[in-house]
Amino acid sequence: MPDYRTRALFMQSTLGDSAGPELQLLSIVLSRDLQPSDSFTGPTRKMPPSASAVDFFQLFVPDNVLKNMVVQTNMYAKKFQERFGSDGAWVEVTLTEMKAFLGYMISTSISHCESVLSIWSGGFYSNRSLALVMSQARFEKILKYFHVVAFRSSQTTHGLYKVQPFLDSLQNSFDSAFRPSQTQVLHEPLIDEDPVFIATCTERELRKRKKRKFSLWVRQCSSTGFIIQIYVHLKEGGGPDGLDALKNKPQLHSMVARSLCRNAAGKNYIIFTGPSITSLTLFEEFEKQGIYCCGLLSARKSDCTGLPLSMLTNPATPPARGQYQIKMKGNMSLICWYNKGHFRFLTNAYSPVQQGVIIKRKSGEIPCPLAVEAFAAHLSYICRYDDKYSKYFISHKPNKTWQQVFWFAISIAINNAYILYKMSDAYHVKRYSRAQFGERLVRELLGLEDASPTH
Repeated sequence: MPDYRTRALFMQSTLGDSAGPELQLLSIVLSRDLQPSDSFTGPTRKMPPSASAVDFFQLFVPDNVLKNMVVQTNMYAKKFQERFGSDGAWVEVTLTEMKAFLGYMISTSISHCESVLSIWSGGFYSNRSLALVMSQARFEKILKYFHVVAFRSSQTTHGLYKVQPFLDSLQNSFDSAFRPSQTQVLHEPLIDEDPVFIATCTERELRKRKKRKFSLWVRQCSSTGFIIQIYVHLKEGGGPDGLDALKNKPQLHSMVARSLCRNAAGKNYIIFTGPSITSLTLFEEFEKQGIYCCGLLSARKSDCTGLPLSMLTNPATPPARGQYQIKMKGNMSLICWYNKGHFRFLTNAYSPVQQGVIIKRKSGEIPCPLAVEAFAAHLSYICRYDDKYSKYFISHKPNKTWQQVFWFAISIAINNAYILYKMSDAYHVKRYSRAQFGERLVRELLGLEDASPTH
């Protein structure tokens, strides 16, 4: 456990000049030694300078996983035909074909075309070199029968049983391939509908599009962007545990946070959270496990149980920019900071009176507690990551929920693979952008390794 040193400190209240100087006696944490339990961060395996895009991708989706997809797809095709009649055009899929199939799907993340079949068309998104590897008819047959888990076992009750083994395998590979930094963020990545599609599709196409039936949450390294853990909350009807309830009840967001941090105990991680997750009860529970937090608080979205109401209401006269109030409960600090509006933060990871680097704004420099500056810095990095990498999610939109989850998971694996590539010696040999890395991966999966990126 970290060491604590406390002393009584008189601190001037920051309620504004009209309130007059008022002195408050606060018992505050002056220093905390939150050293990570493992000082090593980054890739756990040194990749050679000659490593290719597919080498990095297969750190997460190796051949044994692809071979299982081959087996399960062939099993499903056989059972389907036994039930609904023989398909004379079907031939069992091979490992080479499965890699090509994935390559075609991944290509939509580069072209941003929702229909993968456009590759074989004569239109704007057609690609003759890719189209020659496999016929459209063969691709559509594999797409029809594609499965990760062909059949439900008698003990299976989870709605994602068709993709859960793949998610478990992916999670294990994330854990073994990378050691995250001490600071991490819990959030929902940007996986909403492609705005280009929404702007150009017809009303009929919009009506046909089924609403997403799950919520995807991640724990993400805030210094590299590497996604450490994925949690999928499935909407299983209109009951109290459905997706609608998840969006409205902070206690269900706490359940998501516990699931995402189940492997983080005892490592002195500092977790940054948004208003829907931030709560005193959750942060105190995490502190007992050696997990420390810093979260933005909202009177409307957060679970404010146990917090003083006086800190959750805005004063009639707004204070000067940069001023703040602090209230303590044990090692927990509730900070109300003013900057053209009131911003509230709950933290047990930073001393509430420790002044960090001054935040630079267009209107000048504004002082703030270290917790506020740290939150802004780490969350802004994740926002930049989302802006850059979310546009490389696979654009194919199947109707089946398990397939939607699968392709989102594949997209996350590719982004993680690119992050490891940028941290390797291979990046210094050929500096591929994210788009070039994706193009290279597609061509390698299709057996076109000799082709170079076009951008």
